[in-house]
Amino acid sequence: MVITDPVLLKGRDAVAVLRQAVAGGATMVQVRWKDGTPAQILELTRALVSALPVPVLVNDRVDIALAAGAAGAHLGWDDPPLDAQRPHLPAGFLLGISVGSPDEAARAPATADYWSVGPCFATPTKPDAGPALGPDGFAALARLAPESCPVIGIGGIAVANAGLIKGAGAVGVAVIGAVLTAPDPESATRELNRALQ
Repeated sequence: MVITDPVLLKGRDAVAVLRQAVAGGATMVQVRWKDGTPAQILELTRALVSALPVPVLVNDRVDIALAAGAAGAHLGWDDPPLDAQRPHLPAGFLLGISVGSPDEAARAPATADYWSVGPCFATPTKPDAGPALGPDGFAALARLAPESCPVIGIGGIAVANAGLIKGAGAVGVAVIGAVLTAPDPESATRELNRALQ
């Protein structure tokens, strides 16, 4: 999963960069734009949904995801509870949740479609992310997920360490800087995929 970040894109077109990432093997995209207006986030999400052949999720905003025809949303602990939103959503609408501690794992709703566990390593793109889990900490949290719930690793993921998180039980990883800051996002994504094999 490649996550958008307007700061790291440095003025480059998000749709063009994410098209390259998908060409390199990205299987999912998440729109994260913390200080974007709802109208900006909606416009970007619609553009990505129409341009990409992979599911697009929206960070925090189920309403925008629905309005844009996105595949789902990714929720944190400050968002309206996942279980409260699920009954009002169409069948197949994906809802993921962030899990960063045993306490959050215990509170995570059983109806989440996936867990995003992290930060796996130190990350500059989310200053409030908490201490890095490392592969062992990731594995300990991943084991707490319901059996049918896939777990992805997030936070400081790069070619050098992606395999460690896969080995610790991740079905995949979410990345921001590893792809968005790369001179060639397609090659960067391809290298990450190789590291996960």
